[in-house]
Amino acid sequence: MTQSTISELLGEYDRALAYTDELWADLSAHEVQWRESDDASAIGWHLGHQPAVAHYMVRNLTAAEPSPNDELDQLMDSATPEPNRGALPDVSTLRSYRDEVAERVRFRIGNIDSGNVGAPVQLRVIAHTLMIAVINHEYQHDKWISEVRSDVHGKDLPPKPTSERLTTIEGYIVVER
Repeated sequence: MTQSTISELLGEYDRALAYTDELWADLSAHEVQWRESDDASAIGWHLGHQPAVAHYMVRNLTAAEPSPNDELDQLMDSATPEPNRGALPDVSTLRSYRDEVAERVRFRIGNIDSGNVGAPVQLRVIAHTLMIAVINHEYQHDKWISEVRSDVHGKDLPPKPTSERLTTIEGYIVVER
């Protein structure tokens, strides 16, 4: 398999986001916020954590991107102890946060792909690696969301996404290059 282009990786990012949406779009607010215990995270926390990490990576590796929601950044940071992850925002706030971060990722990475940045060749290398990490992180948390959706809430799982760039390793969907 040849190395994916940044444009192809942006398509894979959209595929990963769409799969996440399929995993939670039909869940009730109670199901999104359900936690097994104070030492476990709700689906809603994972839904906020995925874009928080994408935002951190874009902000810290490519551009000083301001946060769409500083409070959510802090709550959704994995450094926040699990017992402090219970005060989750409502579903519409999570949706808005996810959408805003995804829009900014596409914008920043698109600028890099088009060479519309300083050091375009160097940043293209960074953007390629960053997108693989962001996509794989999205799928990493999708696995847990899938398990809770199915095992706890008794909901069927949507078909797993397919692409020539995707493979499964130890039960996790990943992009390798």
